[in-house]
Amino acid sequence: MTDSVPVFHRPEIARRFAQQVLGRGAGTAAASGVFLAAPRRTGKSTFLREDLRPALENIGALVVYADLWANPTADPGAVIVSAIRRVLARHEGVIMRLAKASGMEGIKVGNLSFDLDRVGLGKDVSLTDALVALSDETRLMIVLVIDEAQHALTSEAGIAALFALKAARDELNSSAHHGLRVVCTGSNRDKLAMLRNSKDQAFFGAPMVNFPLLAKDYVEWFCDETDMSFDLDPEQVWPLFIEAGHRPELLGSAADVLRFDFEVDAETGDRRFAEEVRRLAQEMNQVLLQVVHSLTPIQSAVLRVMAASEGKYAPFEAATMTRYRHAMCLAGMAQSDAKADVPGVQQALLALQEKKLVWRAARGVYAVEDQTVIELLRAEGLLDEL
Repeated sequence: MTDSVPVFHRPEIARRFAQQVLGRGAGTAAASGVFLAAPRRTGKSTFLREDLRPALENIGALVVYADLWANPTADPGAVIVSAIRRVLARHEGVIMRLAKASGMEGIKVGNLSFDLDRVGLGKDVSLTDALVALSDETRLMIVLVIDEAQHALTSEAGIAALFALKAARDELNSSAHHGLRVVCTGSNRDKLAMLRNSKDQAFFGAPMVNFPLLAKDYVEWFCDETDMSFDLDPEQVWPLFIEAGHRPELLGSAADVLRFDFEVDAETGDRRFAEEVRRLAQEMNQVLLQVVHSLTPIQSAVLRVMAASEGKYAPFEAATMTRYRHAMCLAGMAQSDAKADVPGVQQALLALQEKKLVWRAARGVYAVEDQTVIELLRAEGLLDEL
């Protein structure tokens, strides 16, 4: 008997992704980096850890994994550097190479004469030098997987880390070494695109693909694995799963509730399960709507205009100011009271960030924090005529 939680695996998709990421053919875009976009809570991180990483390792890659969302308060640049240091620490030969390159001949690794804190941004040993040493020692393709990579744009250190990785990528992909691939994933396509849409970004031109959502085979697995007093019918659960935005946690939470409902039986099980999934989804939406409806008129206008801008939001342009005033009028404010100016918008943007509704890159670009916010605003008619 094991205490581990069952995990749904997608080995075939992982194998195909791994082959594309490691592709060495002429003209392959994977060498520039690969960007995978998928909504939050749809199984992306689980796939990266449980399926893609093993698939990459099975065909001879050395994987470095950095999750920028695991600790949102940590600087993303420091998270990336720490992930690389952890892998370096597992390879004694690499540490010896770095020590010698730093002029520390004849050191003993065991006495910690070489401190890995010397590796990083602005340190004695650059990320390029560290990854070159790792490549030369292991003779393996290195794959750096950065989960929720768009978070790197929220700090200057995060941006610096991305450019350091670009330099390392260019060096390791030369014929002198064994290659570096960077796989970036994100839960918001617009934010993730900021890493590769502009010429002044580190991964300009890298391909972006939609991450495959969990499909019907997941629902069949879930129905087989779920331990309840009745059997779930996959044919009835599948449309519920689509309705729930392909989010496994909603199915799992509904099952947890019904495990403690001792009046549920085979006749009522499927119906009660459907009711519970819809209730949980509605509760999540209601919590978010309560936050939205608690906003001040200018905060609400800024959020709605941003959501309706489809990635082309310019917060302080004259035309945007006019849209704010129009949004406030649509919400019922008298035209004479619908005022928007730069200081007011700045304060509104700060408040929206504190409420986790808006995300800001270090260089002043804004976006709605989660795609589900945009979907909910649209479903409620709050983006109509904007």
